Amino acid sequence: MRNEVNDMKDGIHPDYAPATIRCACGEVIETASTRRDIKIEICSKCHPFFTGKQKLVDTSGRVDKFNRKFGIKQ
Repeated sequence: MRNEVNDMKDGIHPDYAPATIRCACGEVIETASTRRDIKIEICSKCHPFFTGKQKLVDTSGRVDKFNRKFGIKQ
């Protein structure tokens, strides 16, 4: 059986500190990360999978492009 060393090398790892994640819906989540402030567009409070509500998430105009391509009026 060999001895394992769990020490990390000094000076090569980023700082791991408390962080705040802010969603576009207003939800604020406190966690730890190498980044201090993180802004996201969708979280578990507003994602259709978790809420049960169907909501189109438009990624770079894809829904509009689809609607124009097939002549769908809003």
